[in-house]
Amino acid sequence: MPDVLIVGAGIIGAACADALAARGLNVTVVEQDVVGSGATAAGMGHLVAMDDSPAELALSAWSLELWRGFVREYPARHEYSQCGTIWVAADDEEMAAARIKAQTMAAHGLQCGLLDAQGLYEREPQLRPGLAGGLLVGGDGLVYPPKSARILMDRAAARGAKLVSGSVHRIDGGSDSGVSVVLADGTRMSAGRVVLAAGSRSAALLPELPVQAKKGHIAITDRYPGFIRHQLVELGYIKSAHAASGDSVAFNLQPRPTGQILIGSSRQFGTTDLAVESAMMARMLRHAAAFTPALANMNVLRCWTGLRAASPDGLPVIGQHPVRPGLWLATGHEGLGITTSLATAQLLAAQLTGESAAIPAQPYLPSRFEQMRSAHD
Repeated sequence: MPDVLIVGAGIIGAACADALAARGLNVTVVEQDVVGSGATAAGMGHLVAMDDSPAELALSAWSLELWRGFVREYPARHEYSQCGTIWVAADDEEMAAARIKAQTMAAHGLQCGLLDAQGLYEREPQLRPGLAGGLLVGGDGLVYPPKSARILMDRAAARGAKLVSGSVHRIDGGSDSGVSVVLADGTRMSAGRVVLAAGSRSAALLPELPVQAKKGHIAITDRYPGFIRHQLVELGYIKSAHAASGDSVAFNLQPRPTGQILIGSSRQFGTTDLAVESAMMARMLRHAAAFTPALANMNVLRCWTGLRAASPDGLPVIGQHPVRPGLWLATGHEGLGITTSLATAQLLAAQLTGESAAIPAQPYLPSRFEQMRSAHD
């Protein structure tokens, strides 16, 4: 019987497997598809500091530090680029928001600088005229998430972790004596502790978990090297990213190392249908072209969708279930799963082994939700 059984081998599950195996624990990971599939494969792969709350900034800043160490040895294997992010301010009101963001990030030790309109266009001449300026966060970057997840899982395997193919049908138990999962074919697997890291599928296995799916669309263009140099995000993205209802789009462009451009982003509630919706895709592309007009003349090669796992307060759920002691959670990361995966794994591993961590665990604990505290096995 393994010490820890992890449900899900997306980037969160793979990172947890690596962190726990590094501490000498006997780890088994169960994945129904392939490593780095699901939301990991669907995401843009940005590594971005976010400051919508102090807890979000603490987790993302710590994880960015871990990422820089992780990719340093083989950056090409991750398709890593430290392109930085420019938060684009459309008007004076958004420029004021950029100043506040700059102060918050600088106080946290992050490399950032305000850009006036001239500085913005010197760096990104493809942006439409009339913008007020922006904020450049130089330490942000990007990876190709499926490759990074595979690297994490391979490193965990080298440390003794095992990967098992199977679809988890339910989770039984939840006590100091252990937990078990039952696969769709009836196989039961027991462990001292189970870590649920199945993204938006987690709520189906744990009904009291307050995580819902947010559908997103992404498109990728043909190769246009040098079209943009930084990840470009409108300051209005934050409002879209943390909306609790309604469909929305926000400007988010990313320059891939291949010369292609990733185009996002959209958010939809109330659906788990992964079909590409032409109306939503057209709305997202029109919005992106409103910021970079030349984008309208580019060839889009492929479009796809994914499901983000979103919690009610915008923070991930990391830690032990409050009334099922053997069950641990690492989910609810919404659009920051790639960014915060490494810090999530370290934070969970520290809790599970009784170590101290670089940041407090309290803001992310499952016990912050009343429905988790009142759940029954």
